[in-house]
Amino acid sequence: MTDVNAGAEPTAELPAPQINVLAQFTRDLSFENPRAPDSLRLAAQPQIEIGVELNARGRPDGHFEVDLKLTVTSKQEADTIFHIELLYGGLFQIAGVPEEHLEPVLLIECPRFLFPFARRIISDMVADGGFPPFMMEPLDFAAVYQARLQAQQNGQGGPGSVTMQ
Repeated sequence: MTDVNAGAEPTAELPAPQINVLAQFTRDLSFENPRAPDSLRLAAQPQIEIGVELNARGRPDGHFEVDLKLTVTSKQEADTIFHIELLYGGLFQIAGVPEEHLEPVLLIECPRFLFPFARRIISDMVADGGFPPFMMEPLDFAAVYQARLQAQQNGQGGPGSVTMQ
């Protein structure tokens, strides 16, 4: 029997990338309804602005903390109807990811895990504030990451800030 691999150099198999969510938590939450109860009787559809910030940091134990900050502001003309700020975090264990790909994993893939939970919190807060539930559309975290890189290259914006309308 002939070994087809005889004489060939052994290939080092890279471990499959793994992302494990160890914990999720609300770090900070604020809901403002400054014009209540008058704001609950809106005659027209308000304008909604959504802000997204992403931050990640390594920990001494080898895990990573990722923060997803969502800001939602509802306005009608110049009046603020409601304003929500949610800082939702996750603790991640990441293995098998080369160092040069770690930042995109932390700022694209990890927020994808966190977003459905953060979206539910915002929807519940809006409903608890007396308004019809507000369900955010899914976010394209790759586009948010690219906008962050572009802003940093142009010397604009804070770390990870992106505003969408």
